[in-house]
Amino acid sequence: MLTKVLSASHFGLEATPIEVEVNVFKKGFPGFSIIGLPNKSIEEAKERVKTALINTGIDFPNLKIVVNLAPADIPKEGSLYDLPIAVGILASIEVVNLPAEKSFFYGELSLDGGLRHTKGVFLLALAGKSLKIKNLFVPNDSANEASVISGINVYPVRSLQDLINHLNGIVRIEKLKYCLSTGRSGRSIDSQSIEFDFSEIIGQESAKRAMTIAAAGGHNIFMQGTPGAGKTMLARATAGILPPLNEEEALEVTKIYSLTGNIPPGEGLIKTRPFRTAHHTTSRIGLIGGGSIPHPGEISLSHNGVLFLDEFPEFSRATLEALRQPMEDGRVSIIRIAGSITFPASFMLIAAANPCPCGYLGDPKRECKCTPRMVMKYQAKLSGPLMDRIDLHINVPAVDVDKLITNPTSSRRGGTSRDAVENSRQIREQVIKAREIQNKRFRGLQIYINANMKNKHIKDFCVIDLQSLLLLKQAVNTYNLSARTYFRLIKVSQTIADLSESKKILPAHVAEALQYRIRSGD
Repeated sequence: MLTKVLSASHFGLEATPIEVEVNVFKKGFPGFSIIGLPNKSIEEAKERVKTALINTGIDFPNLKIVVNLAPADIPKEGSLYDLPIAVGILASIEVVNLPAEKSFFYGELSLDGGLRHTKGVFLLALAGKSLKIKNLFVPNDSANEASVISGINVYPVRSLQDLINHLNGIVRIEKLKYCLSTGRSGRSIDSQSIEFDFSEIIGQESAKRAMTIAAAGGHNIFMQGTPGAGKTMLARATAGILPPLNEEEALEVTKIYSLTGNIPPGEGLIKTRPFRTAHHTTSRIGLIGGGSIPHPGEISLSHNGVLFLDEFPEFSRATLEALRQPMEDGRVSIIRIAGSITFPASFMLIAAANPCPCGYLGDPKRECKCTPRMVMKYQAKLSGPLMDRIDLHINVPAVDVDKLITNPTSSRRGGTSRDAVENSRQIREQVIKAREIQNKRFRGLQIYINANMKNKHIKDFCVIDLQSLLLLKQAVNTYNLSARTYFRLIKVSQTIADLSESKKILPAHVAEALQYRIRSGD
């Protein structure tokens, strides 16, 4: 008997319907084969499905079983076809009745007949809604991903036995209610453990201000300083001042994290901005994305969030140069024989580096042991076009020992108190206000931050007074700045204006932007 069950395959961030055709022959030699360009994980589904059916109490048919994944010219991968194959076999041997409405079946089977958390359910729900699929049968631990999409019935399946009872009308599985942004805990994923608070960072007030501007406008920032000056601490503390994702941003991030399996079991829409770090040994594919069947890299996993690259010059030159196009376009295109896939990659880059291999070039207290050739080779790893795409450049000097040693007595007597330092919560409030101004400014344009403005947006939205324009012109002529740098200076100036709630860019805003952009040697 021939049975057809609907499932889906992922290509990039799109889910393509796959028809799982199951034919059980009463004639011929017993066997179990899967065709339709399956990969190794799908070939292994034969043993998972067979064992799960037996452990559920089903007599596995000692017949010839052929499963075709159509269309057959699309490569398939993953364990998500376990459930539709099992349902197809059950329907072919007349153990269950398939729903009259169009339904997706999707999920990995455990050997005991249970269903495991399976990645990609959120993308499946989006595809189901666009194709007017009525029902989704997915693993219980993954079902909350689909519940944030309205207009589709989501049935959380715990085991094959529960699904058999449901399809035969014995015990119905309770469908999930549409609930935007909640998970099993009933809370949205909008909290994260913050390693460092800005109030814990002693000194470095200029660097903290630069980080605030970067977070407010989504600008790329480069920190250079001696070892132990606090570069890593500053970067990680930035996670605590990032605003929550708005609904459109959350949907974009959730699509990527669903595809890669980074949504925890039982959770739904992601509301926390990504903060990703990559070691300097990370490959180009690991950072940018790729593979025979392309998958997102770290820059896409950082979409609408932050990518922190410590020891920036230690990355390979090819890996760093591959960042240039995504940093400019906000997306990365990966071309393979099977087709071209575009992943979003609008991220805020935080890069940190030492000034030389030993780290002490220019340090007033420690001697640099590097030769001029070593320093030149080290710094040459960061090309001009790459650095030109970074909006803020700051030096992070070593903190004076007097600032590190606090004296409670002097604080009580009117000295500098740690309580007077702004904490991450206070800075986050400033960042959120600035982001709200930007959201209103760009409403309906599919951009959310100043860093994403194109030149036409700068002309349309940035109000610059005459004195500010003259200051910009003077800086361009004096330091021989590129056209890209000129427009990036305006974007940073606009963010500084937003932080001060100014309706136009003033000379003070431009001057501060120049302070973070003009580096020694420029």
